[in-house]
Amino acid sequence: MTSVVCRLPRQVAWGDCDPAGIIYYPTYYRWMDAATWALLEQVGYPASRIRAEGWTIPSVDTQCAFKSSPTYGDGCEVRASVTRWGRSSFVVGHAFVHADGRLLAQGSETRVWCQYEAGPGTRLRSGTVPPALRQALGEPA
Repeated sequence: MTSVVCRLPRQVAWGDCDPAGIIYYPTYYRWMDAATWALLEQVGYPASRIRAEGWTIPSVDTQCAFKSSPTYGDGCEVRASVTRWGRSSFVVGHAFVHADGRLLAQGSETRVWCQYEAGPGTRLRSGTVPPALRQALGEPA
């Protein structure tokens, strides 16, 4: 089975830009977060389900390498897929592609499958990523 890819379309809004009219780097991090949640929802694990089952998936590491800058009004697509699995963690790779096909940036975020020890707001402890989620996202057997 191959890794599932989520393709999340985006358009660079004025609020996504710096005063020069080019994308402001935190926009990529917001888009990575949105793409990860869209990927999970695509395979039947929306945030509402994860929370209802008592879990959360904080991001513990992120990075982004910038290649080319889109400007206000440009269309883009964020392509997200799981690139690495751990027992309680997974890495989501993100490619930001301009509508003309040029690579704008590449990033990743490491997420940890966690539960609150005694309810929301208390200390987190990691758990095992559910086998059904691994399978749905295309983890090789």
